[in-house]
Amino acid sequence: MTSDPVRLGVIGLGRAFMLTLPALEADKRIRLVAACAPREESRAAFAKKFGGTTYTDMADLCGDPDVEVVYVATPHQIHADHVIAAAQSGKHVLVDKPLAISMDDGEAMIAACRNNRVHLIVGPSHSFDAPVQQARALIESGDLGKIRMIHATNFTDFLYRPRRPEELHTKVGGGVIFSQAIHQVDIVRLLAGGLATQVTATTGAWDPERPTEGAYSALLNFENGAFASLTYSGYAHFDSDEWMGWVGELGHDKDPEQYGMARKALDTALSPKAEAALKQTRTFGTAPNLEKPGHCEHFGPAIISCEHGDIRLTPDGLWIYGNRERRFIPALKLDNPRSTVIDALVEAVRSDKLPVQTGEWGLASLEVCHAILASAKSGKAIKLEKQVAVT
Repeated sequence: MTSDPVRLGVIGLGRAFMLTLPALEADKRIRLVAACAPREESRAAFAKKFGGTTYTDMADLCGDPDVEVVYVATPHQIHADHVIAAAQSGKHVLVDKPLAISMDDGEAMIAACRNNRVHLIVGPSHSFDAPVQQARALIESGDLGKIRMIHATNFTDFLYRPRRPEELHTKVGGGVIFSQAIHQVDIVRLLAGGLATQVTATTGAWDPERPTEGAYSALLNFENGAFASLTYSGYAHFDSDEWMGWVGELGHDKDPEQYGMARKALDTALSPKAEAALKQTRTFGTAPNLEKPGHCEHFGPAIISCEHGDIRLTPDGLWIYGNRERRFIPALKLDNPRSTVIDALVEAVRSDKLPVQTGEWGLASLEVCHAILASAKSGKAIKLEKQVAVT
């Protein structure tokens, strides 16, 4: 196995890239060598900071012989074009969640990577979070017996953060299902073994000015008899970080006195164009780098019930509630909360060792998201057919 840094080219220098950038910069096993983005300011900032080559055409980046892996950090609805182009150029791919919007696109992406013998990893997602990984290992150890039930809950201000117009339309990946439910689905599938069998769900779209799903509740059944309830609201009222010690999703301490800031900031954007411009202030070359967090990333409160005890996820580790005593397992000490994603990428490229979060895994989680929408529309349980087991 070569010890040379993995040479990474990035398509998309927006918010998704900004969230993963600290982990990429902190890890000497990664070298950023190229980027493709439509905004000249972002390209110039990348070239100045990393000295790499920049492109306006993603096909040129995919054809760059210095690029080993392409990180696709573009809007959901164009993942397929970028992943397929990278695969056809013989590049391994890391694609931000969700894998795609349509199942057909997802299957085409998987086929392209398989046919060109390159690896496809879907992430970052919160299934990579250290406490989630530790809970998975504890469940697999059998120390608490079989997994029985999971409750995952999250209340955020997601729908009132600055959005481009398409991010408020479900058919092109807008709303909370494809951007947020995918995290909860990934987490509970990982913890429960992966093989969900059916979904029953209801969704909420309660603000005519943000005409897409802002909330959902779903019940997932699994082949092993376990079940999971998922609840999410992005309507910027109650903040469930209050239940996480006022630690935000990205692992930073939060000031509870900043309540309502998302809606207040949005009040200054008086048109869709102005709102999109506000979002651009969070992209590379405009926004400052994120400060190093003091905690692990998380996706809200989650409790896993096993035969002989419950596990509660926190940003700092796991609380274990056994038959007669409780104990705390500290979270793994990482250079960055997303170091686990870098571990997975490097191991795949350098050792052909794949994480759970492959293209097939991402397709299975995407299927659950579509099932949530279908169940909410039909009022019926939706059977699942594309699920894969944790391996």
